[in-house]
Amino acid sequence: MADEEADEAPAVELGEGESVEGAPLARVASRLTWPQEKSSILKKEGDAVIRTPSGPQTLEDVLADVDETYFDTRQTFVNDVLDVVGRGPVATE
Repeated sequence: MADEEADEAPAVELGEGESVEGAPLARVASRLTWPQEKSSILKKEGDAVIRTPSGPQTLEDVLADVDETYFDTRQTFVNDVLDVVGRGPVATE
C-alpha cells in the first residue's frame, strides 16, 4: 500500500520560478542541540546562509546584531534571529 501512495503526484505542487537562495532558519536551528552559546553556533553554523525577507544572509552577519550570548532553547534562538531579520515573507524574485 505504501508503494502505491509513493507513485501518486506530490500533495503540494512546486513553483516554476527561481529557487530561493539560502536555507530556512528552522533547518539550521534543527542541526544544533540546545542550549548553545553564540560562539559555539558561530563555529558550527556561522557560514550558513539563511533565507531572510531582505535576501540571503550569513548567520554570522545576523548574529552580530543579536545581543544575546546564550540561547537556552531553540525557540529563543529562532525568535532572536527573527527579531533581527524580520518576520515577513521571503522574496522569491
